[in-house]
Amino acid sequence: QVQLVESGGGLVQAGGSLRLSCAASGDFFTINTMGWHRQAPGKQRELVATSNRYGDTTYADSVKGRFTISRDKNTVDLQMNSLKPEDTAVYYCYGLRLGRTYWGQGTQVTVSS
Repeated sequence: QVQLVESGGGLVQAGGSLRLSCAASGDFFTINTMGWHRQAPGKQRELVATSNRYGDTTYADSVKGRFTISRDKNTVDLQMNSLKPEDTAVYYCYGLRLGRTYWGQGTQVTVSS
């Protein structure tokens, strides 16, 4: 079993920055991929960024050049710069382990214009 806990959300003005953190506990040594999804009101959850155990990263086109994912042992962070109002969403940390996806509880990010 794996437990994921996010932190770092909040309210920021457009153009500002936030850093999200996610800490995994439990059997985190066998997690392959960790990353972030987000879900805006009335929209489907979408992939934001991923990092696998080999250090390979992927990003949604909408965040490339603005967001950076970093991973260290049992944590995965998301540095978000140049935030836009359309980045407003609940951000969820996730981890893939042995074919199963684990989710955090989510953290709200609100970007005001």
